[in-house]
Amino acid sequence: MPTDPMWKKLLSRRVQFALDLSVLIGAFVLAYLLRFDFNIPPQWMHSMWVQLTWVVLMQFVALNLSGVHSFVWRYVGITELRSFFIAASSVFLMLLVVRFVLPGAMLVTWRVPLSICVMDTILAFGGVLGLRVLRRTSYELFEMRKRKRAAGGEPAQQRVLLIGAGRAGVLASKEIVNRGDMHLQVAGFVDDDHAKQGSVINGIRVLGNSSHLPRLVSQLDIDHVIITMAQATRNEIQRITKICDEIPVKVRIIPGLYEILDGRVEISRIRDVQIEDLLGRDPVQLDLQSISRELSRKVVMVTGAGGSIGSELARQVARFAPEKLLLIERAEFALFNIDRELKGSDRNESIVPLVADIGDHQRMRSIFDKYRPNVVIHAAAHKHVPLMEDNPCEAIKNNVFNTRMLTKLASEFEAEAFVLISTDKAVRPTSIMGASKRLAELVVQHAASRSQTRFVAVRFGNVIGSNGSAIPIFQEQIRNGGPLTITDNRMKRYFMTIPEAAQLVLQASTIGNGGEVFILHMGEPVSILELAEALISLSGMKPHEDIQIVEIGMRPGEKLNEELTFESESAAATSHPKIFISKLAPVKYEMIQVALQQLEQLVEQRDEEELRAFLNQAIPEAQLRVNGNGDAGSVKTLVAGLSPVV
Repeated sequence: MPTDPMWKKLLSRRVQFALDLSVLIGAFVLAYLLRFDFNIPPQWMHSMWVQLTWVVLMQFVALNLSGVHSFVWRYVGITELRSFFIAASSVFLMLLVVRFVLPGAMLVTWRVPLSICVMDTILAFGGVLGLRVLRRTSYELFEMRKRKRAAGGEPAQQRVLLIGAGRAGVLASKEIVNRGDMHLQVAGFVDDDHAKQGSVINGIRVLGNSSHLPRLVSQLDIDHVIITMAQATRNEIQRITKICDEIPVKVRIIPGLYEILDGRVEISRIRDVQIEDLLGRDPVQLDLQSISRELSRKVVMVTGAGGSIGSELARQVARFAPEKLLLIERAEFALFNIDRELKGSDRNESIVPLVADIGDHQRMRSIFDKYRPNVVIHAAAHKHVPLMEDNPCEAIKNNVFNTRMLTKLASEFEAEAFVLISTDKAVRPTSIMGASKRLAELVVQHAASRSQTRFVAVRFGNVIGSNGSAIPIFQEQIRNGGPLTITDNRMKRYFMTIPEAAQLVLQASTIGNGGEVFILHMGEPVSILELAEALISLSGMKPHEDIQIVEIGMRPGEKLNEELTFESESAAATSHPKIFISKLAPVKYEMIQVALQQLEQLVEQRDEEELRAFLNQAIPEAQLRVNGNGDAGSVKTLVAGLSPVV
């Protein structure tokens, strides 16, 4: 017996053709038998055999033309019914044409009686559809039994409630029912939609709303509940987890839509609720066509490609099939990881990993000269606030001067677009890191006024799980048994997921004309204390009891609440509801040049206090801590001319 997969495919299709023909022939004969009460007169017997040949042939051709035979039978569902309906309707109309249009004396034996037309259409196409449903049902039962055997027999099934009886809930329930290796038994749906109460969906009843969870969990002996709302908001997930904590019962969740659509997970890959679910927001809707025009078949450079933001930007860019994707990273192991991930099992020639320090002018010039990038996404930066307070000169060198050097190269080599990744800490900066990113924004704005390259900056807050951020630190402290250390109980921060931030950055890059600072809508700020408590709860422990939370005081450069705009800035809406434009005041070329020259001198001299004093006056909104006087006459004289325009 041949084992070639192609042979098996052909054999399976031939079997389906044979079964379809058998059903069509049987349906036509059965229609005649029903028409004549199972006693066909001899004069009609000849007509039946003549008509059968061309009617069945026409039905078979209609099935092919409507695409029915191209369906994979094991996945036939409601969506495919349209093709069956088209095939049945077209054949029925043809039978009517032959029946009523042709003269009575012509082809009398070809004219199918009207009752036969109706019955045969219903029996033939209903039978063909039923055949596929039967095959699919048999296949799913076989697969379920196979999974059960592979999983070791029939272990006790856990009874679960599904919260959310929408499309995602229905899909999840089908997966659970059809898979034999999940060991879950769906006891019912819970949904807050009053119209769904008491209804039965996919054989499963909607038992009540979320307020009924305590009663349902107790009465039905529920092991855990599963949130099956594909677009659940942060507030909805927080509300449900709070109810489940009070019962108490474990709560789990299906993956987010972006995970499913990206092919990372299946909808049945149920997992524990994570902090991303509690902090996440509605899925990002992108104008994929505009992003594709920006990136497809172009050379795209991502600096800092091994970092948490840079690596996600690289993943998102790779989706749009660039001609070349240049991964710029000085950390060898980080570059190795993202390069291996993007290339996967097949070598992807478009991915170009380049070990390079963006501060190395000759190295970066050679890369620009060789690859001529069309789009530069500049994510490389020093970003750790307390660390940069102790190393202010390095922050200025990397975040300001290296950005300036890259803007010059992008302009010289005629890049189409340059996107700077900025931060909410650039607004009224109290830290060296924030001040350096604010200056980087001004550098980009200045470059936009003197180049054909479209220079823009994108400003957003904290991303969940980025390297060195609060959440990974809290998680490590929980693993070590606590305590969790927070700087101030009143502190709040904006959060968004890394994929969301990366997607909006790419979208923002397609909107501006040059010189804009785009602000990503971050939603409502999150209390760091509540964040710490949520992480402890998600770990299965009780905050302030199993794990203590200790306040240690604010660190240098930190502030209680981050901001995204200046009061003096005018934020304007864009074509995307989550992206706004913050138009900065114009900066005169001479003044920004003088400011950067003075900064270079202060960095070379390593005069950190003088540097802080200069930044405080060069950026009127800055509120950097200065230990000494920090008000040398040269600085005062210089910044007097800068303050009105910066």
